[in-house]
Amino acid sequence: MLIERVPEDTVTAMVGTSRDKTVAAAWGVLFTVALGGLIVLGSRNLNHFDAALVGYTFATLFATFGIAYRYAMWLRRPPTRLYWRRGWSVFATPQFIGANFVEALRRFVLAFGANQFIFRRGRLRGLAHWLIMWGCIVAALITFPLVWGWIHFETIPGHLDTYQTFVFGFPVHAFAIDSITALVVFHGLVWASFLVIAGVMLAFRRRMVDHAAVSLQQFGQDILPLVLLFAISVTGLMLTASYTWMKGYAYDFLAILHAMTVILTLLYLPFGKLFHIFQRPAQLGVSFYKDAGRRGEQARCRRCGQPFASVMMVRDLATVERELGFSYEMNPAQGADHYQQVCPRCRRALFGLAQGGAWAERLTERMPASE
Repeated sequence: MLIERVPEDTVTAMVGTSRDKTVAAAWGVLFTVALGGLIVLGSRNLNHFDAALVGYTFATLFATFGIAYRYAMWLRRPPTRLYWRRGWSVFATPQFIGANFVEALRRFVLAFGANQFIFRRGRLRGLAHWLIMWGCIVAALITFPLVWGWIHFETIPGHLDTYQTFVFGFPVHAFAIDSITALVVFHGLVWASFLVIAGVMLAFRRRMVDHAAVSLQQFGQDILPLVLLFAISVTGLMLTASYTWMKGYAYDFLAILHAMTVILTLLYLPFGKLFHIFQRPAQLGVSFYKDAGRRGEQARCRRCGQPFASVMMVRDLATVERELGFSYEMNPAQGADHYQQVCPRCRRALFGLAQGGAWAERLTERMPASE
């Protein structure tokens, strides 16, 4: 029987992939179990848990496992792993830890709270992203604590026109039914729906009139997330209209339809474009990595001698490329040991010279020998 020997590097890659999946699955189970424990704890042994919302709960548990699993796999990729560790080590540098903390808060507010990086690409695009983001944040801050039983409301005995708010079973705040607080709290999902719908409409407008966006968009990555968010918002508003103005007409059907849209979105969350919600904060670490690179020693091009990047970044790029199996080592006779030690301008020059040399060699081969 013929036995083919598998190359050693292939076996190592296969074992590494299996190990990564095992570690990622362990993180997924850990976060899922932790959330389940918090649900039981926060709802006081499920005493304040609404059994009618069990579908939402299982969907969030599934989404938690999927998000933790995918995030752990993402962090184990060589480029992400290196920049993740570098970002934290740079941020925690004792000499700059205080200034870094203040700067992190400032960048978080500008980049994520105000979506500054999106507004730079276009005002309407930034507004669409901002409306969708804050609408989803407000909806999540209201929905998940209610679904998990972390927050519930009770009327105060003897004062039926007053609600008492309980957080994790502890009384926190009381307010009158006809107060501004009640209007804001009990209609918070309505306000969030308006924000999301407005943002989705602006996003769809861009995808219909921007030819560059139309040519690159994909249904599963660009259209489906907007459809799901729009469906959640519209069905939620229809529920409000049903019990407010229509005396509960078709409420049961609308409740099931709304639940289906929410559950489908939660199931889609770990796999689609919305996963970038959890990836984007890591960009803060990359920004501090760049700051450290600017403060540190600068690498000079081995060809022209001009500084073009930090020594740390050049060294890290070469390390990542080796881990990914890419070999960009150069002949020391060319003046550099690795391709990353050459600045982008000289790389283009070397590329042009190499092409010119190849053409000259080819022409020489085709020319007839002189007599």
